[in-house]
Amino acid sequence: MKLYSLSVLYKGDYKVHLLKSAYDVSSFSFFQRSSVQEFMTFTSQLIVERSDKGSRSSVKEQEYLCHVYVRNDSLAGVVIADAEYPQRVCFTLLDKVLEEFATQVDRIDWPSGSPATIQYNALDSHLAKYQNPRDADPMSKVQAELDETKIILHNTMESLLQRGEKLDDLVSKSEVLGTQSKAFYKTARKQNSCCGIM
Repeated sequence: MKLYSLSVLYKGDYKVHLLKSAYDVSSFSFFQRSSVQEFMTFTSQLIVERSDKGSRSSVKEQEYLCHVYVRNDSLAGVVIADAEYPQRVCFTLLDKVLEEFATQVDRIDWPSGSPATIQYNALDSHLAKYQNPRDADPMSKVQAELDETKIILHNTMESLLQRGEKLDDLVSKSEVLGTQSKAFYKTARKQNSCCGIM
């Protein structure tokens, strides 16, 4: 799971322009990085241009997903991530970034702003923090813990079932147990099996 780009843009009446952005292109070769970064900027602007105000959407481009949120006040955010990255976490990040940006940067500066003139420096830290969705998002962390617990529970149930089957073999082979004890064990086993989790 990886985030590649986090951008804040302004959707004007005729043109979309970039206000601030952060990139993590370290996974690309050194000579490709500037081209990849330019392409991400172009894609972000194009997606915002074609999105309606007040909308959220995700667009797949090869193995990447571009998540866009255009607010009613024309402020927009785009996250470019790989296909494995959770969509809900991307939109949580966009909500947080756009709200923070709107409180820190004057609305008057949005239509004429550019990356050089806008004073907002939190995108790099947000991009770094959200690289691992489990650490950044409490819901993802809880979901991961539930998944791990579920796996442990399934493994425990399987080992109990295997142990139970082995116990059945031991009871049937035992010469020490009387016929009544064996019958009692089999009856108890049948009674307990109806309540087992499948």
